[in-house]
Amino acid sequence: MSSEFSTVVPSVRTRLAGAGWRAAALDALRECDPLAKTAAVSALQTLTLEAASRGEAHWDAARVLPAPADLPGRPARPELVEPRSLQRRSMSTPQGRVVLLHALAHIEFNAINLALDAVWRFPDMPDAFYADWLKVAAEEAYHFSLVSQRLADYGHAYGDFPAHNGLWEMCERTCDDVLARMALVPRVLEARGLDASPPIRARLKQANDHESAAILDIILRDEVGHVRIGNHWFRHLCDVRGLDPHAAWRALAAQYHAPKMRGPFNVEARRSAGFDEAELDALIAQDTAAASEHAAEK
Repeated sequence: MSSEFSTVVPSVRTRLAGAGWRAAALDALRECDPLAKTAAVSALQTLTLEAASRGEAHWDAARVLPAPADLPGRPARPELVEPRSLQRRSMSTPQGRVVLLHALAHIEFNAINLALDAVWRFPDMPDAFYADWLKVAAEEAYHFSLVSQRLADYGHAYGDFPAHNGLWEMCERTCDDVLARMALVPRVLEARGLDASPPIRARLKQANDHESAAILDIILRDEVGHVRIGNHWFRHLCDVRGLDPHAAWRALAAQYHAPKMRGPFNVEARRSAGFDEAELDALIAQDTAAASEHAAEK
């Protein structure tokens, strides 16, 4: 058990008793220091699981929490820049692998914030919704810790290189509708990680960086579950609202300008994460059509 975890448990316990679990998740979201944030998330997950085991779950789902202006909590570094200006280096070199690991750390740090935002922001959801997304936040915090430690092995830390803000920008765009959030964050942005992880892992193995490749294995395993949670709640909300999930997803993707998904796709992982065959066929057809258009333009 880390010293940060032990230190933060009393304050999280007090906050849970005084303001409720969703408010405590908002506190963790507002925390800027990465170590303190991950410790707060771990403490919150531990304490809520203990309370749930005693039958004392209290998510206060009906309560609407006011949105603070300082979201999300994040450190002064890394500098946030346009994606096109980020460094792209070969993973065959140590510096290239460091840049990759830093990008992964940034993704995992943002993923903590995305999951915490789902917990506090959306009222009137079933208790299982909040429990699911707090679990996701705790696993993303674990991933961030693993990647941060691997960065330290290379003599670097989170914040040493620029990063982009695309994940949080989609979070902001979908802040008004939990259905849009479930449709476009886990099912689009996080699902892209299912496709990207295997080739990245293969290149790390080729470079004999087996420690980093093993971290990718853990992240992919858990991300399948995270996308599955997003699929579950997306379909639950479609049922509640009487919507066809396929038509609803297409409409939301257009309305919120979701990025186009390009192959190759990790079909096995996407299937395990809850995408149905019609969705997988549509993805492949979309990618094939885009590739044909691109070839025709040359």
